Amino acid sequence: MTTITSLSGRKEVVRTRRTEANDAPGVVGLFTHLTEDIYGRIDVEYLLEKSTFALTLCNEKDEAIAHGIFLDYPNWNITDQSDWESFLNKNYPLNSLFMHLFVAKGEYAAGCSQEMPGLDGVFEKMMTAPGSTVDKTFTLHVCLRHPYHPHLHVRNARLEDYDDLMPMWTRQCEILKETHSEYFLADIIASQDEENQAVVCEDGGTVVGFMNLCAQVDVSLLRESFDLRLFHGLCKPHPEDVPKECGLCFIELIVREFKMQATFLYRVILYGVISPTKLALDDIKHGDFHASAASLLEAEEKDTFRPIYRDSSNAFCIRIFFIDEKYETRSLDFLHYVFKLFPDKDFCIILVPHCVPEFYLIQSFVRVAPSCTSQFGRELYLFHCAGLLKSFNVRRATSSDILGVKMLIKTLSLNESILNDLNAFILARRDPDGTPVQAFVAEVLDQIVGISVIRDEMDIVYIQTHYNIEDFIHSNDYQPEEHGELYHFALNPIFRHYTKHFLKEILRLAHKSSLFYPIYPQCAEGEFQNPFAHSLTSALHYMVPVRPRRQIVYPLEELGINAPSEQVSKDQYSLNHINRKLIMVSKVSVNSRIVVVGASDVGISFLETLVFCPRLKFNNLTLISTHGLPGRDLQGSKHRRFLINSHCFNDEDYAQMSLCSWVNVVVGKMTGINRSAKYVVVSKERRVPYDYLVLCTGLNYQVRLCAYELQNDGEAISKWPQSYTGKIPSNHFTLNDDQDCLKAMEWLKENFLNTEGKGNIIVYGNTIDIYTTVETFLSLGIAGSRIHLVQPPLSSNVTCLNNNEIESAVQEALSEAGVSVYCDSILAQWSKGDDPDLITCVAFTTHTKPFQLQCSAFFSFACKRVDYEIFKAVNDACLVFDGKLVIDTEFCTNDVSIRAAGPLTKYSRRYYADEWTHSTFNSKEIGFELAASMLRLFDPTPQPFSEPPEGMEGLIPMYKQCKVQGGVLPRGYNYLHISKPEVPVRLDLFLALSDHGTEIVTGKARDGNYFRMHINKYSMVDSITCFSKEPFPASNYISLYGQHERLLNDLFYRWNEGQITDLYSYLREPWSMAIYHDRFIDLQKELRRIQLSEQVREMPHWGCGGGLGDFLPHVFSPQVPPEQQTEDSPVPPQLAVPAVRFLLRHGAQLPMYARGRPAGERGSGR
Repeated sequence: MTTITSLSGRKEVVRTRRTEANDAPGVVGLFTHLTEDIYGRIDVEYLLEKSTFALTLCNEKDEAIAHGIFLDYPNWNITDQSDWESFLNKNYPLNSLFMHLFVAKGEYAAGCSQEMPGLDGVFEKMMTAPGSTVDKTFTLHVCLRHPYHPHLHVRNARLEDYDDLMPMWTRQCEILKETHSEYFLADIIASQDEENQAVVCEDGGTVVGFMNLCAQVDVSLLRESFDLRLFHGLCKPHPEDVPKECGLCFIELIVREFKMQATFLYRVILYGVISPTKLALDDIKHGDFHASAASLLEAEEKDTFRPIYRDSSNAFCIRIFFIDEKYETRSLDFLHYVFKLFPDKDFCIILVPHCVPEFYLIQSFVRVAPSCTSQFGRELYLFHCAGLLKSFNVRRATSSDILGVKMLIKTLSLNESILNDLNAFILARRDPDGTPVQAFVAEVLDQIVGISVIRDEMDIVYIQTHYNIEDFIHSNDYQPEEHGELYHFALNPIFRHYTKHFLKEILRLAHKSSLFYPIYPQCAEGEFQNPFAHSLTSALHYMVPVRPRRQIVYPLEELGINAPSEQVSKDQYSLNHINRKLIMVSKVSVNSRIVVVGASDVGISFLETLVFCPRLKFNNLTLISTHGLPGRDLQGSKHRRFLINSHCFNDEDYAQMSLCSWVNVVVGKMTGINRSAKYVVVSKERRVPYDYLVLCTGLNYQVRLCAYELQNDGEAISKWPQSYTGKIPSNHFTLNDDQDCLKAMEWLKENFLNTEGKGNIIVYGNTIDIYTTVETFLSLGIAGSRIHLVQPPLSSNVTCLNNNEIESAVQEALSEAGVSVYCDSILAQWSKGDDPDLITCVAFTTHTKPFQLQCSAFFSFACKRVDYEIFKAVNDACLVFDGKLVIDTEFCTNDVSIRAAGPLTKYSRRYYADEWTHSTFNSKEIGFELAASMLRLFDPTPQPFSEPPEGMEGLIPMYKQCKVQGGVLPRGYNYLHISKPEVPVRLDLFLALSDHGTEIVTGKARDGNYFRMHINKYSMVDSITCFSKEPFPASNYISLYGQHERLLNDLFYRWNEGQITDLYSYLREPWSMAIYHDRFIDLQKELRRIQLSEQVREMPHWGCGGGLGDFLPHVFSPQVPPEQQTEDSPVPPQLAVPAVRFLLRHGAQLPMYARGRPAGERGSGR
């Protein structure tokens, strides 16, 4: 904050913030009669959308008093944006910006120009060059940075600086103050020598910063913990070095080519972007791109080669650094001086604790990726002396650049692809498929240090309709040709701090306003599934991942010609994005080690929320999972049908998240937690350190010991413990995830399907998974007579289906298939034959008499429990365990560094809510809320957070999203059940309540057309059950949860009038498509706000008692556009305009509606 003075002498304290789109009216309000004369006619909304940098000054009341908008090319269209340097014919700093608009309140204009430069007294007029042909009506004014933010003077520290340094030391170095004496700084300054230096920076003779440096660096220790191959192991080059493969050959070639250049340039080349080893794409792990830690570990175990470096260390380190916050942006001024203190060193390194926020100095350093087995407790950042060079130039590639590009990318695995696309640009300016392509190179001292290839984005409509790109751009302000696709991007890592400038120049030179970068999923072998998959981009750190959008499942036959245009089938991919505005927005890097245990729906939702946070970048996310990340198998595989589907995530979701790009994966099971040392033991061997541990393992089907031993006299005696610790027979299966199902499927194909009708499969349990598993067996061609379904007694009076009609249909289907069903039977004992690894016979006991079944495969779906090894790890770590892991309402355990969520947990007994656990709620919502609670620890941007009302602290949170179960039941019935979060109650008992609401049922379960919808007493949909022989759009039906019945085209009225005989066909009618749209909720909120406004409240029938259902059937009509309705229409114009705007924006997805254009609209989007 700073203080400015108005012309009348009034003082205002102002602060600076970025200008937002909703500031546009305020900007226009500050226009004067001179604004157009100076800047021309301006569309403020459009200019804000395309600006490189926009700034607003606000007073203490948050009133805007000045705005400035800047772009990276001149205004008035006096020259092409890609050629302004030659037009001005003068060298300018890399970060030159052009003011396209500045407005301020008249009385504060002078003061604002000091805080955010205006014109008078700040900009200096620049004279034209001799012979200039520029229009004399234009004048160039320049404001240089140096007069306002001069370089700091850096020198060696002296003892007399101690008094100036101590106040800063006291404010900023809390940790060091606890371990060092108050004269620690004086000792450092007094003990300087050639290898230990202390320097200060000063402004106007006042010391404002301090840096302590040491030339002794244990590079061998660093090489064990970090991947330093890109930087020659931080050692000086030696003829006997063995960096691997073509590394030596590459060095010799560079020396020969540049032997006449300065030694300084030689260093730039030697430590280039090219790795001395030729790594596959999925094995490269830069600071910008995370590969799977499990695959990296496997690669390291297979390849025992370690580079050998003979010479001495080539780095010095920063031991202590602090600077006054006012001068923090000038931190890099230290580096020019300190490199002169160590002229024989090329690298400056700094080790930073994981939990320390990334400060300004290291934002220009390169973060070195730790090795997958690293136990080092610090983050390593380094800076090469060549990074101080300012001659970083970006231009279009030419044929003369081919040799330099070849040298740059020689050892990259996709170098041929990059060269082919470069040649396509040079020869034809187009890809073989005709898509325009452009190539750009970055050069320093005439040497190529970066290459990028972009293409025109030809599928922008697909992107707009399938991804939430509107979170970052306003599509109406962009022409299709302004979007590009980043195809290749490689930059020397020592110039990584120029990445933003490289991208900004690409946008300017290519006349683009936004770039997209897709990441295609990989199959199990590690090869790309899609031939258009690109090379690795080191710019990923500066891009934002874009969330996918939920898609409508269209009934094409019913819609006919009103169906959306068919999109070409595309492979799913994860989308990343950058635009002009985002170039100047710095993402906050979070180095805290966050370890998630369990790839459950809760764990995946938690990671998804962190990854898609646009303001933060998490560098140390790790997932510990028994089978790695889900979603790696082929879609539609039959083994997917073994287990019920929660509909939280599907294969498309996993492909569009691309968590493997951001999350390290350790394959294994957590077997221990060391809370004092903060590490997790995986598979009793490896240690994974953490700063925050998140437990999301959920509940699993367990191998249970038989509860009884069958005696010769037929009596059963309780004897066996509950936990099984022996070797699990190979034909005993507990299915908990897709990998377990795949393993079982492969075993059945090898050992059961070819046995010519011999042997039985026993399915034991009473969860819904027993039915989906039996149907999977039947679909594989296994005869029903070979399947035995044994159900133990229920632990409650609520069955897994909780619907008598559906249960009867399922039992009938099992009987027709010949499946034998045994009720209320308890597993007593299994016996083994000649092969001790196989179960051959299983005995059960009942209330009457025991029985035995021959067994070739045993599938256990007894009740889910906490995995025994997880329990042991939690219990040994002294975390409170009360049947489940105990947490509070903020997901915290009794250890502040350990959080937990999902079915693994229960609330503390102090809440008196034992029946309510996370199992009761939607797992995806739980994961989101868990991430939101942790984001408050890392996000420096203040977010709105409401404290619970007084007296509500002891209540547990009630989450709102629905619970979903779906699968295929015997006879091929497609099943879907959507319900509100609640403690399970028998359906017949619930319907007996007087205020349960209304039940609407069409069809019959045994006919395979059953549809049940329950409307609660508030007329809201709170339960849907589908049981059909035909597939149905589950995602459409899920979006109906929580909607008012009048919104569903007056459902009650039509049901009572007998107009609805089949809910399946009713919900396929064209009027319903808008309700399934993912943006429909935004329209609802806007209409509700208008509906409650005074203007509409006064209208009859449209006050607070009116419902949206009275209005939407009239607006969303396939015949008459809303704006053409007469004055007698029941639709008020205040409500019709937002609906028309909604239809216009999403016309590509909702072409079945008639629509017009409300007055004053600028255009339609997607």
